[in-house]
Amino acid sequence: MGAAAIDLLYWRNVKQSGAVFSSVLLLLFSLTQFSMVSVGAYLALAALSASISFRIYKSVLQAVQKTDEGHPFKSYLEMEIALSQDQISKYADKILLYSNTCMKELRRLFLVQDLIDSLKFAVLMWLLTYVGALFNGLTLLILVVVSMFTMPVVYEKHQAQIDQYVGLIRTQVNSVVGKIQAKIPGAKRKEE
Repeated sequence: MGAAAIDLLYWRNVKQSGAVFSSVLLLLFSLTQFSMVSVGAYLALAALSASISFRIYKSVLQAVQKTDEGHPFKSYLEMEIALSQDQISKYADKILLYSNTCMKELRRLFLVQDLIDSLKFAVLMWLLTYVGALFNGLTLLILVVVSMFTMPVVYEKHQAQIDQYVGLIRTQVNSVVGKIQAKIPGAKRKEE
């Protein structure tokens, strides 16, 4: 994660973080009420209305003041925005690596290469059936965005207490997993 993203999530610049957080939440809440096509069209219309209004304002201002400043968006129109072959290749390689890693891991889990890992995955999928019954995808995405903007700050302020409780939970989970591994034949992990 880049430094700019970390600064956003830790609210280093409150105005910038607030603008991004409120914009993303507004977009997600809009998607809960309207279709993605409608939201995209309204956003495009809003941006187009703002740029047309600004262009007309600058043209009238130039006519009244009798100046020759030119097009107000000239610097943006002259900017190069094409992706290079190297950038496309780099991102394609990353996507390919991630896809291959995911497929290998899913194959390992579904074909039960390690019984404990497959059981953990099964429990996770079972829990996700309950989560899916309670929330739709957009609600979960809204909760993820709110968590991304609140959890880092909460953790930064209360790190000692949170680490203590996470340590206790980890100890309990490891104890339960150890007991389950002891009772299932062939489920003990090999020491590496």
